[in-house]
Amino acid sequence: MKRTMIGSTPEKVGKEVVLQGWVDSKRDHGKVTFIDLRDKSGIIQCVGVGKMGELTPESVVQIEGLIKDRPEKLVNKELKTGAIELEVKNYTVLNLSAELPIPIDTDGYEVNEESRLKFRYLDLRRDRLQKNMRLRSDLTREIRKELDSQEFVEIETPLLTKSTKEGARDFVVPSRFQPGKFYALPQSPQQYKQLLMTAGFEKYYQIARCIRDEDLRADRGFEFTQVDLEMSFVDRDGVMKMVEKMVKTVVQEVGGVLRDQQFPVFTYKEAIKQYGEDKFDLRTESEKKAGKLAFAWVVDFPFFKEVDKKDVAEVRDGKSGWTFTHNPFSQPQEKYLKDHLAGEKVGEILTTQYDLVCNGHELGGGSIRAHDPEVLKSTFRTMGYTDEQIEDSIGHMLSAFKVGTPPHGGIALGLDRLVMLLAGETSLKEIVPFPMTSTGRTSVMDAPNTISAEQLKELGLKVES
Repeated sequence: MKRTMIGSTPEKVGKEVVLQGWVDSKRDHGKVTFIDLRDKSGIIQCVGVGKMGELTPESVVQIEGLIKDRPEKLVNKELKTGAIELEVKNYTVLNLSAELPIPIDTDGYEVNEESRLKFRYLDLRRDRLQKNMRLRSDLTREIRKELDSQEFVEIETPLLTKSTKEGARDFVVPSRFQPGKFYALPQSPQQYKQLLMTAGFEKYYQIARCIRDEDLRADRGFEFTQVDLEMSFVDRDGVMKMVEKMVKTVVQEVGGVLRDQQFPVFTYKEAIKQYGEDKFDLRTESEKKAGKLAFAWVVDFPFFKEVDKKDVAEVRDGKSGWTFTHNPFSQPQEKYLKDHLAGEKVGEILTTQYDLVCNGHELGGGSIRAHDPEVLKSTFRTMGYTDEQIEDSIGHMLSAFKVGTPPHGGIALGLDRLVMLLAGETSLKEIVPFPMTSTGRTSVMDAPNTISAEQLKELGLKVES
């Protein structure tokens, strides 16, 4: 007999079915045992006379039986549950569960992080996290649907690449075939997506995995996922309009409630003056309680800033004492182009950058990009790079810009943060299947760990204490 999903059993009253799932709970009443059986579609009470006594919570079982109506007085009319039950004829234990190391019948907030992540495969069974992961899946599907409808092409870019000057430390991977040389894992697909504009795709997107060696916090991890997109023949307002339409559409499709149907726009100076920072929360207390999402744009950012000498990545990138505020591949605003090319009035140059913020978080950022090699060279010269260093770092980009690269721009939106806000969570760990701990250790698997002397020798590496 074919498996029946629990969610479809109300249509099968009077019929025998085969159910498979987990024992959600168990109640022994002498000769009669009641269990609530759970699968991805729902829960049903199963009644066994002289059966199922050995079952433990979270055991996996297959049950054959008859779907029956329950007495009307036992039906929860408010929740519309308990109208049917399964009379057990036969059952098979597929996997008998040992005692659980963590409770999973609560929301989980009271369980310490180390235990939750060590046993993440159990933690994920709790109802709250099941809903969060399905919300993430639903949102990703809606994003793809919206971008596909606008004729974007989904293209994957490499994970083994070269440093992309994204403002953070790289995670590096040694090359076995070229001893002493290293790949960098992508901080973003920034350079590849610009090269795809050179390649003539005009509209690109990717649900991209990105990896940055940054300090960890509640809304940031080493690994993250971004909705990465790029378009040719666009200006700043055109990109912002397209992204705003997409965000409004997908957020509302998954049940999100918007504070504003038209996102307000603030200049960087206005944001700092009114809120003291460039990622702010527009909501009132009542709007916060209602779970509304308050999106806003921030524009007119300074292109450069003085290097923070305490930031290793900034010191490394900004050899002259100046570094970029957002992205070195950005185009300066037209009225500052002359100064940019001349390397003058550096602190006054504004970029075409635009950030999307929501409920006090930076949700994404983008810009119109430099597509003239001289503009890109000038950015790196301002940061103190020699022509030889520029060629070594981004020579491939300069070459591409000499063979018909169109004007282009795009954005990268943080998928993790958007799901976090939609789910009403305050930590990315609650919407990522297998997040890292606050000290950078992986869930379930014990990493980072040491590797064997044989592997080190093969890679030409030596570990010094």
